[in-house]
Amino acid sequence: MLMSATSRPARLHYTANGFRLLSPGDHVLCAVTGTPILLEELRYWSVERQEPYATAEISVGALSPK
Repeated sequence: MLMSATSRPARLHYTANGFRLLSPGDHVLCAVTGTPILLEELRYWSVERQEPYATAEISVGALSPK
């Protein structure tokens, strides 16, 4: 994914049905991999942990008991 020089991370509050923008930005970083995720492409997160994930596989791994 290409990030422009003016891009900056957003701060979000994650809910069961979506997320609320707390501070402006165009992306968040995956909590596991650090990969930038454009807000338009963000599909996976944990409400309990308030963390975004880049893919379904990463989210399942992150939320599985260790």
